[in-house]
Amino acid sequence: MKNENKIMVVAAHPDDEILGCGGTLIKLRKQGYNVQCIFLADGESSRNIKDKNKLLKYIKNREYQASKVSKLLKFKRPKFFRLPDNKIDSIPLIKIIKIIEKEIKIFKPSIIFTHSQADLNVDHSLLCKAVLTATRPFSKTFVKRIASFEVASNSELYFSNNKKFFRPNLFCDITKEIKLKLRALKIYKNEIRKAPHARSIKGLENLAKYRGSQSGTKFSEAFEFLRDII
Repeated sequence: MKNENKIMVVAAHPDDEILGCGGTLIKLRKQGYNVQCIFLADGESSRNIKDKNKLLKYIKNREYQASKVSKLLKFKRPKFFRLPDNKIDSIPLIKIIKIIEKEIKIFKPSIIFTHSQADLNVDHSLLCKAVLTATRPFSKTFVKRIASFEVASNSELYFSNNKKFFRPNLFCDITKEIKLKLRALKIYKNEIRKAPHARSIKGLENLAKYRGSQSGTKFSEAFEFLRDII
């Protein structure tokens, strides 16, 4: 089938795609998969930048970085929808679902990677729900394989007693891809923090080592399969 080698990443912000599944995308791209990333939120407007021209400059720069990453990794040109950062919950869910449905109809992916519903970030958790709704069985945008990824400094911080947390059941060996993943992440230079922050280069390398130790590899990325029909 024509869509068997197509992967869509539905992410909230530019940099989430590399943080969450960059190594896996690099690996699958080398195997012949086409990769399309779509970003729903602008990633900048929650930072209380009052000057609208300055804010637009930051948003465009973030999009430029995402385009640079996709070009480096030989992905398709990313798409941006500029919904308000950390305020996606202020948008009617049906609007978000329709955006995702439209992009699925255009690209026709066989696999979708998106955020974990257990993420602390409201944009992340809501997008997971929107993806599952947009791809529900018997719909015209039904996708058989969906996996959620973790985002360092978000997925692991859901401290709660309601048992809502990221539970990986799929691991991808990215030992050969880790260097290129970290190189791509450095393009988002304003998003990288200093160690010991979880989103520092060292922190991200340590996370990949930890997931590798869980799966018998040197470096891995972890996912939670939400649906897989064979």
